[in-house]
Amino acid sequence: AAPVAMTTVQGVAGTEEAAAEEEQTEFNVTLKEIGPNKINVIKAVREVTTLGLKEAKELVESAPTAVKEGLGKEDADELKAKLEGAGAVVAVE
Repeated sequence: AAPVAMTTVQGVAGTEEAAAEEEQTEFNVTLKEIGPNKINVIKAVREVTTLGLKEAKELVESAPTAVKEGLGKEDADELKAKLEGAGAVVAVE
């Protein structure tokens, strides 16, 4: 009977983790690598943030770093596409 109980407990934990992933409503966009076009990435970061040139450059050069946090899924995906279009490696977490 003990192995059945352990399986049940693991099954419940797995279900809770899956539900937590499905319910994620806020996403962070992280710049992982600058890529070959640093200037284009800096321009893209400036477009999507309120940062000035110096601040955007510092943010890009400090990769890996968060570009924006607490975004909805659609906004996070749009931001990721824009940064990837500039040549950066980006993750939505």
